[in-house]
Amino acid sequence: MDHERVLRDVTVRLPTASTVAEACQWTVAALARHTPATATVLLRVHDRLRCVAATGAWQVFSHVPATVAGPARPEPSVVRRVYASGQAAAVPDVSADPDYLPVRPDVTVEICVPVRDPDGRPIGVLDLQWSEPVTLAPWQDTAERLADRLGARIAALGGPPAESRSEKLLRHAAAFTAAPTGWDLMVAALSAARDVSGLSAAVLVLTGRRRPRLGAPTDTPGELEARIRDELTAAGPAALERMIDRAHRYGSAYTLGEAGHPPTGEYLPLTRAGAHTLVAVPVGAPSSGGVLLVADERLLRPDPTTVNLIELLAGQAWTCLDRLRTLARLREQASSDPLTGLRHTGPFGQRIATATPGRTALLAIDVDGFKDVNDTYGHQAGDRLLVGLARALEGALRHGDELYRTGGDEFVAVIEVSRPEEAVRIAERLTAAARQTGRTISVGIALPRPGESPERTLHRADQALYRVKRHGRDGVHLSAA
Repeated sequence: MDHERVLRDVTVRLPTASTVAEACQWTVAALARHTPATATVLLRVHDRLRCVAATGAWQVFSHVPATVAGPARPEPSVVRRVYASGQAAAVPDVSADPDYLPVRPDVTVEICVPVRDPDGRPIGVLDLQWSEPVTLAPWQDTAERLADRLGARIAALGGPPAESRSEKLLRHAAAFTAAPTGWDLMVAALSAARDVSGLSAAVLVLTGRRRPRLGAPTDTPGELEARIRDELTAAGPAALERMIDRAHRYGSAYTLGEAGHPPTGEYLPLTRAGAHTLVAVPVGAPSSGGVLLVADERLLRPDPTTVNLIELLAGQAWTCLDRLRTLARLREQASSDPLTGLRHTGPFGQRIATATPGRTALLAIDVDGFKDVNDTYGHQAGDRLLVGLARALEGALRHGDELYRTGGDEFVAVIEVSRPEEAVRIAERLTAAARQTGRTISVGIALPRPGESPERTLHRADQALYRVKRHGRDGVHLSAA
């Protein structure tokens, strides 16, 4: 094999390549003329090594994760290992390397070398795979020299190709879908708006229950974004309402990048903050949505395509936010009593399973004479009694105490105490609160014992409650420790 000829073939053509993709394709095409190896060039695009050119394979991977981030560890690969370390790898037997990613069943040998920029930083890899024996040393030397020439040409052409707008849009849409909370989703939406628009600041103004409010800040807000948030806060709710109303009344709007033209009154807070370029996009419905503001200190002229992409991002983000809110409501309904709004049996079982022996008290509560109310006045009257009593008992508990409805007229309070006497005082507050509604309750108290099951603790609290019932009701009894 004349390795110098391989180098000459690539070296002669590289200077005439007008794009990065062309330079990479010529490199692998030249290799294909001299070796049956699968040749692939992968370059860093955002957070992945994306295949830019390949030849000689039935299948290549379109991209490989460039780094390991978060708990979901991607499959290892020689390509990722070489890129991360900046060191070439020669694998004489791929079956013995746990990082090998199979592209063909007959591959036996792999050489992977980093592609570097003129400063020596890895920007990608050149990967060669053979299905027949080869002499590794000269091929590794040739691959490294080719990668150096390719890296220099890529740098001269402006570096690895940037992520396309469509790729950005899809990547951010996937991030919206994966956001676990509304806060995370808003942070992701603001980051996406800045990334897709190329502008430096993004702020979300939302319609609140009582008044408009600013959405979650981005993870690392810049100076302009911080100033905009300050000016909008100072402008007050009325100004935010006008901004939201304008966006939903007239639709998306953007500046034309022309100096000397004053903004409409709604956007004066942004100019005071130093913004000279603005894209304003309505989000959601007028009554429950808001407006997404994307701005920059530079005097720029956003193109309509950019505005359209931001509209698509805003729509996708709002759809995902609505889904999260719907799921939250369903979870709340699933864990709450529909009549009183108190949590019920499922959450109660989870809570008492974490009870601390000697510190957590269970207060079993039963409404005295509740059956008589239902029998005499009907179930609607009984329901009103339970709702009123639930509110009274909640009001008598301390911050952090929890009240559950576990049956028809049966409640349980779970409270943290420093000694049993404290639990008795809280129970007495509950009985006093019940009397204020015109009804009485019986309360049994039990503190978990070391090694005791939650069910046994609750049984002792119930036994204490029945003792109150037997002795005239409207009282409190503490189960023996």
